[in-house]
Parts: sequence; structure tokens; C-alpha cells
Amino acid sequence: MAGSAKSAVEAGTGQRQGVPSRLVLVIGLAVLLNYIDRGNLATAAPLLQDELSLSSTEMGVLLSAFFWVYAPAQLLAGWLAHRFDIRIVLAAGVALWAAATALTGLAGGFATVFALRLLLGLGESVTFPCWLLILARHSVEHERGRANGFVSAGQGFGPMLGTLFGGLAMARFGWRVMFLGLGIITLLWLWPWFAVTRDSALHVANEDDRRQVSYLEILQRREFWGAAVGQFLVNYTFYFVLTWLPTFLVKAGGFSVSQMAGIGAAIYAVYGVTTALAGTASDGWIRRGGSPTRVRKTFLLTAGFGAAVTVACCAFVSPGAAAWMLGITAVFFGLSSPMIFAVGATLAGPHAAGRWGGAQNLAGQLAGVVSPLVTGFIVERTGGYFLAFTVAALASLLSMIAWGMLIPKVASVQWDDGSAPLPGLAVHGSP
Repeated sequence: MAGSAKSAVEAGTGQRQGVPSRLVLVIGLAVLLNYIDRGNLATAAPLLQDELSLSSTEMGVLLSAFFWVYAPAQLLAGWLAHRFDIRIVLAAGVALWAAATALTGLAGGFATVFALRLLLGLGESVTFPCWLLILARHSVEHERGRANGFVSAGQGFGPMLGTLFGGLAMARFGWRVMFLGLGIITLLWLWPWFAVTRDSALHVANEDDRRQVSYLEILQRREFWGAAVGQFLVNYTFYFVLTWLPTFLVKAGGFSVSQMAGIGAAIYAVYGVTTALAGTASDGWIRRGGSPTRVRKTFLLTAGFGAAVTVACCAFVSPGAAAWMLGITAVFFGLSSPMIFAVGATLAGPHAAGRWGGAQNLAGQLAGVVSPLVTGFIVERTGGYFLAFTVAALASLLSMIAWGMLIPKVASVQWDDGSAPLPGLAVHGSP
């Protein structure tokens, strides 16, 4: 059994060379900047809230505003990724979100910050649909965990660097300088992106890829709803931590801004390291004969249960002990992150990956709208975080149903015309 599965993996490789490492590196850097810039408002929240005289409800609105545009724009981004040159689509998005980040440093009130967060969401929306389409076109199953793990590690290292250095910079220079500096740094990413992709053919893999699956076809698949609901529930818990951790540590825990930066950075570092290791470990298991279904689901179900238990425990302990529990939670976040889009890329195939990724990520990012708002409402009405931790734990527990039951098998969906994964690559250059 194991031997035959391994042979199938090797046979499936064919003439594929894999996604070049330098391309994965640059995309990983984009994701890292993506998460620094979407999370910088949470880092600045304790000071920004006081300076602009914002209530907890208003702060919750600002923390969720990014997702109001980011989530629905995933559909547009998925269409753009299939329709136009991915190099230009991703570059335009990065330039837009860099400008929005820098301008936030000049904002004078709630309305301006709100508008710039919407603009930030529009710019960042192209990142994951573009990445998922590249992954589906130019990698095989036993490469997807490693590549996606490396790129997804930016979801941990981004908030880590943003919380640590952003928090320290904010403590010394103020939150406005932090936003201006981060915007400029993000804009500089365009240079390595165009340098690395100059000789690559990322737009169309071959003639067979001209057959593109519609959103309607995708929405009719049970597998899609399993991935979409699963990502939403995982993200509810993840964005609860991402958006409210700094405020929780400062307001409820009594930590200073500098202490908050160190604690938050440590938690995100654990998450980033675990993400990279989990992706590599899952691919190794598949190469040794494990089926994609068993491997990906084992990681996802373990992550859902573990995160539910550790987050629930945070509701019953002191803020200082909760910080340690959230560090353990970060391990379970890391186990799930590489699997979410690896599963999506496998299910969708190259004919649907951009649109599938956009639609799946839309569902997932709706959690970014709901989680900060619900948390802000709960905190203001109850005066504490007990119920907020409980709801986040329940969401993580329910994600196990979506991944475990709604997706029967982690394998490429056969569309009406019998579309299957492409046999070759169109990315040139050595890894």
C-alpha cells in the first residue's frame, strides 16, 4: 500500500521541476508584509484608541474594517488572477496597500482610518488567489505542504515582526511614524518581485488551462463548502488572537506597550516556526506513502481540537497565564495553516484554483469581519474576555466537522469536462 502510494507520487511528478525556491521566497515575503500591514492597527490600538478617543466598539469596527473590503474583493482577485498577468495583478495590489499603510500615519480621526483600512483590504485581496493559482499550476501534491508552509509562515512572522519592532518603534517615535515606515518598506518589495519573475511564464501554463471553471460550478461542490466553512471557523479563532491580543495584554493584563510587543512577538514566532515545519513534515509523510486525505486531515483535525482546548483554558486563568496558553495555541494554528491552501489547491486544480482560492478566502476572511466586531461587543457589554475566549474556542472545535465530514477525500475535483491537473510547468529557471 505505502509503496504503491509512493510510486504514484513519483509518477505524478512527471517533468515538473517544482516551484523555484526564489519565487516561493519572494511570495513568502509578500505574505509576511501582508500580515505586518493588516496587523499594525492592532499593535497601535492601545495608543491610537486613547489619542483619537475611540470606544471599544469603534475600535472593533476599525479592526474589522479591513475585512469588509478584503473578503468580497477575493472574488474580483480570483477573476483577475486568471484573466491577467499575475505579475502585474500582485504588484498593483502591493502598491495600493503600501500607500494605504503609509497614509494611515497621517490620519486625524476615525473616518480617515476607516477609509484607509478599506483601501488596505482592497490592495491585499490579490495575494492568496494569486498564490493559490501559482501553487496549483506549478507544483505536485508532495511539494504543496512545504511551499505553502513557507509562504504561510509569513502569517506568523509578519505579526511577530510587526508587533515586536512596530511596538518598539511606536513606544519611541509614536504610532504615526510606525505606519509611515511600514508603508515605505512594503513598497520596496516590488523590486525583488519583478526581478525574480522577469523570466517566468506565470500567466498561462498551457493551452489546456484556457478552460476555466466558473464560480457557479465551484459553489455547487460539497468539497468547496467544507474548505470554505473550515477556513472561516479556523480564522475566527486566529483573527480573535491577531486583532485583540495587544489590547488584551495592555488593558486586561496591565502589561506595558514594550512588554506587549515582546509577548506578542514570541507567540507569533512560535506560530511561524510551526507553520514552516508542519508543511515540510506533511510533504514528507506523503512521500513516504501517506495519502493526502489522511495527512492533511490529521493535521487539520489535531489543530482544531488543540486550539479549542487551549483557547478555552484562557477564559479560566489570569492574563499572564493566558499569554502562555496562547503560545501553545500558536502551535496548533501552525499545524493548520499550511494545510488550508494546500487542500484548496489540490481540490480545485489549475483550471479553478484562482477563483476557488478567491471564493474560499472570501469565506475565510469573513471571520475577520465577524471576530473583531463580536469580540468588541462582548468586551464592552461584559467588561471582560471570558465569553470572547469561549466563543473563539467553540469556533475552532466546529472547524473539525467541516474538514472531517464535508470533504470526503483530498483529491482533485473532476469538473464536467473531465478537467484534471496539468501535466507540466511553465515556470522557468532552476529552483
